[in-house]
Amino acid sequence: MTDPSSEEANEGDEWVTWSDGKRHRLCSEECLQSYIQSPRTAYFSMEIALKKDIPTYSGGLGVLAGDVIRSSADLKIPLVAVTLVSKKGYVRQKLTPEGEQLDYTQEWDLSQLKLMPSSARVRIGGREVAVQAWLYEHESLTGGVVPVLFLDTDVEGNDPEDRRITDTLYGGDEKYRLKQEIILGVGGMRVLESLDFRVRNFHMNEGHSSLLTLALLKKYNLDEEKVKNLCIFTTHTPVEAAFDKFPYGLVEELLNEEFPFEFIKDYGCCGDKLNMTFLALRLSKYVNGVTQTHMELSRKLFPGYQIKAITNGVHSYYWTCPSFRSLFDRYVPGWANEPEMLARVEGISNREMWAAHMAAKRDLLDFVEKKRGIALDEETLTIGFARRASSYKRTTFVFSDVQALRGVNAESKIQLIFAGNAHPMDGAGKGRIREVFGYAKQLEGEIPIAYLENYDLSMAEKLISGVDLWLNTPLPPMEASGTSGMKAAHNGVLNFSVLDGWWVEGCVEGRNGWAIGPGPAEEMAEDERRMREIQDLYGKLRYNIAPTFYSRRDEWTDMMRKSITLVATHFNSHRMMRRYALEAYYI
Repeated sequence: MTDPSSEEANEGDEWVTWSDGKRHRLCSEECLQSYIQSPRTAYFSMEIALKKDIPTYSGGLGVLAGDVIRSSADLKIPLVAVTLVSKKGYVRQKLTPEGEQLDYTQEWDLSQLKLMPSSARVRIGGREVAVQAWLYEHESLTGGVVPVLFLDTDVEGNDPEDRRITDTLYGGDEKYRLKQEIILGVGGMRVLESLDFRVRNFHMNEGHSSLLTLALLKKYNLDEEKVKNLCIFTTHTPVEAAFDKFPYGLVEELLNEEFPFEFIKDYGCCGDKLNMTFLALRLSKYVNGVTQTHMELSRKLFPGYQIKAITNGVHSYYWTCPSFRSLFDRYVPGWANEPEMLARVEGISNREMWAAHMAAKRDLLDFVEKKRGIALDEETLTIGFARRASSYKRTTFVFSDVQALRGVNAESKIQLIFAGNAHPMDGAGKGRIREVFGYAKQLEGEIPIAYLENYDLSMAEKLISGVDLWLNTPLPPMEASGTSGMKAAHNGVLNFSVLDGWWVEGCVEGRNGWAIGPGPAEEMAEDERRMREIQDLYGKLRYNIAPTFYSRRDEWTDMMRKSITLVATHFNSHRMMRRYALEAYYI
């Protein structure tokens, strides 16, 4: 491969545009074929968060997928990713003064991608649907490259209804969603074949793409063992009610020309619905949950299946803010590609640690004032909460006892920053946003509260590094993993979280943060668990967290250092992808 500025670049060379905006030429057809035909793991994910101006993500699943791609490129793990183009994005959020979420599409510029020359076809509901792919290439500074294929049905000749299948991420009704999953799983596999990619195995990131297992069975003459040896499945859902399921009547209507109905029912589990999680589980040799706790829950949900655990991680360099990157570069050279080296931050002085944090905090507070017109004080303990606005995330849990919150603030001033988009169809999630606005009005003049609109990757980077304390209050056991607290810890921000998901493994009480409520192993009635959580929330905030922040700054800064050494060294996507490569991909 050659750079176009070099003397070796010839007029007939094949252009490739990398994600950094630079253009390179593949020096020959042979070079192009060598690039495409290197054996790769095909990584299927309904959503992938690569950059702000490619808004094909809604939350944690897509952000994790983005970090999978970044780390795979850094480590030169041979991967090709497959996702939907979602031309109209997920949702662009506008908030009224009362906290009403107004939903807009977020159409984006596809010119930063390259349209691939061939397409594939899938039969859906009696019609043939053409699927084309757009190519984006993520290139690492290490020289590793991961191609990402964005599937698109907006193809001339397709029925107008079918051209809209890949418009909106998680959009439309149940029928629309099933069509999207057909395109991702069946269409994605066939697009890879049409482009002559050599696929070593298939990694399904959640059950949305699990129909590819049926396409593989069809291709390999119902050889289950062959298909199982090709498939890897990562489940992210800790409760059975949240699995994607589609009525068999709808499945038959849309897929009867692709797969015989009885053939589908043989593999689709029980009852009157096709369970996408069970389908992937049944036809995958390697299955994993995303934390140890999630693995244990999944084994109870699916007894008899061997389910392992690979705890999620985040891309260390991407999620570390500029001031801490500079600090780490000086004291821990090489940390970006070996995050475990961050154990050496013990040599950084308290003064330098705090200065790096305050640079990030000022950047965030300036952003809040610019976007919401709310001036926050940089000396005040600042608490951040940013999640997809969904009921189980319990956005308003910090307001469970407003008088207790006032009592905390009377002794030690606090201020709160929120962010998060609700799905357009999630009335309850939108309700939680309105409630935050209501509490902000109720506490006006006492506790400053800002809710930032249209939460995206760039805003997340500012929030996870600029607050002092990262709050997380999911309803256990609904948080399979969560990764925002890992990102915060990379920037020395302390976690204050319910013991669910990754924090069960990451929390060292009083050293890198604090736990809210009992652990998952403690058996008790749900009302008692909620009471314990509320007691911890206000009690620790009032008597442990705020006094340490205001009166024992050196102790706080020592905890920041511990947050980096205990979390960033392990909960990173380089460690995660090395485990996938060795245990699942067999590279």
